Amino acid sequence: MEIIRSSYIISSPSFDMCPKPDRPEYAFIGRSNVGKSSLINMLCKKKEVAKTSINPGKTQLINHFEVTGSDKNEWYLVDLPGYGFAKVAQSQRKSWKKMIADYIQKRENLVYLFALVDSRHEPQKLDLDFMNQLGEWQIPFAIVFTKADKSTQKEAAKNVSSFLLKLKETWEEAPPHFVTSAVKHLGAKHILQFIAEQNEVFAQHKKGMV
Repeated sequence: MEIIRSSYIISSPSFDMCPKPDRPEYAFIGRSNVGKSSLINMLCKKKEVAKTSINPGKTQLINHFEVTGSDKNEWYLVDLPGYGFAKVAQSQRKSWKKMIADYIQKRENLVYLFALVDSRHEPQKLDLDFMNQLGEWQIPFAIVFTKADKSTQKEAAKNVSSFLLKLKETWEEAPPHFVTSAVKHLGAKHILQFIAEQNEVFAQHKKGMV
């Protein structure tokens, strides 16, 4: 599956102001400056779907994009604010945290959350804590290791392996994971195929409820 059309719809300050939950939804989140916007642009094969910035904290709202795949399925792609370091006031950071938590726990059509991790670094406590929180909330998620082109293949593989081993200290089984590079267009095919498969599950579940 490939994305044949993508368009920005709306930026919402809270989950209850998001578009009608009438189709499957996939959200992308990671610590500030992890390469989230570049990844989204790679998936959509466009340069400016999501706004990229060298300054952490650029995304401040829940950003919805309407997507149509080559399999004719329509779904929402969501760009969420990053967690962790951002040059904003403590009160603003607290507000973002509540907005993100509410969205993740209450958005009824959220099929999968893609949690981004920078493959250049060894396991970071902030990322591990966030994923353990997702586990407590029972949120289905996959890990996307970004910026695989920024270090050697051996170094990236070592960091990915270390992260998954660390995660298994609190998890019986590691969630699905993907290694990506927006520069080399690595990983897009596998992520989109995964989404296509989840869309089928969503459709079957919805059909069974009718």
